[in-house]
Amino acid sequence: MENGGSSRATMAELQEVQITEEKPLLPGQTPEAAKTHSVETPYGSVTFTVYGTPKPKRPAIFTYHDVGLNYKSCFQPLFQFGDMQEIIQNFVRVHVDAPGMEEGAPVFPLGYQYPSLDQLADMIPCILQYLNFSTIIGIGVGAGAYVLSRYALNHPDTVEGLVLINIDPNAKGWMDWAAHKLTGLTSSVAEMILGHLFSQEELSRNSELIQKYRNIVTHAPNLENIELYWNSYNNRRDLNFERGGDITLKCPVMLVVGDQAPHEDAVVECNSKLDPTQTSFLKMADSGGQPQLTQPGKLTEAIKYFLQGMGYMASSCMTRLSRSRTASLTSAASIDGSRSRSRTLSQSSESGTLSSGPPGHTMEVSC
Repeated sequence: MENGGSSRATMAELQEVQITEEKPLLPGQTPEAAKTHSVETPYGSVTFTVYGTPKPKRPAIFTYHDVGLNYKSCFQPLFQFGDMQEIIQNFVRVHVDAPGMEEGAPVFPLGYQYPSLDQLADMIPCILQYLNFSTIIGIGVGAGAYVLSRYALNHPDTVEGLVLINIDPNAKGWMDWAAHKLTGLTSSVAEMILGHLFSQEELSRNSELIQKYRNIVTHAPNLENIELYWNSYNNRRDLNFERGGDITLKCPVMLVVGDQAPHEDAVVECNSKLDPTQTSFLKMADSGGQPQLTQPGKLTEAIKYFLQGMGYMASSCMTRLSRSRTASLTSAASIDGSRSRSRTLSQSSESGTLSSGPPGHTMEVSC
């Protein structure tokens, strides 16, 4: 970035703005500064926000949001959660907004060719090159989980781990398309996206959370842009994962889905196609379609275990639910003699304790 005409051009294309995120602060905590950047890529401009500073020999946490949301509405409840503060103090974070999804984004002109999900994945190297970050741990939801998976397939050496929430790795089949078209005749785009984000039971209960997100999607000033992202998601290609085959995720993966969530079957199928020694499957009870919004505490704890399994945050303070596991985790680590690449957890709704099991099995978390 220091020399050459292309470097100067890249700098000229970059816009940077200093902001401070509004969020409740913990006792003794100071506001966390954030820098928002926009950088040009072969497929248009992309905006991303960076929190913290790079840590030596540590990857960046890199998030990508779902359709109908932006990075704040998708991830703020998770990253503002009290126990998450220990994690974010140990990693620099990069939150990407898909093109046209950032706050205040202008509506794209009529006929604008929105990037495919594959092209959104191809924008990520431009972000990492500008930031001079070599590796990431990705956290993606829905369409964002697909984008990060596609990027990991194309650039496996730069992805140390993935937390994939509500991933559907399959292209839509003919039956899916027919159902989608029929739904489109009677439902608005906003209603279809809400049905993608939340279960029908959640939408029927119409809780305060649902009312909030229904308002966010229905009254979004960039709804035309959101529809373009939605169309790209519905036109996604099959990731073609194959257990034991050449096309698979090479890094540790934690798959997450809510019990009875819209994408439960897709995530279960995805789990069956990935390497069981590298993959953990977390099915969260009573969390609905968006566990990062409804159960940030339990998801935070699972992410801590995932990071510890990768060899990070070994001295992390355990939450009240997991203190009982500290001794068993320590002894297991000494027996293995190496970084564990897969962790299976289950939480009993009666005892509130966590226990481990053989790799590749399901992590059941109940409220």
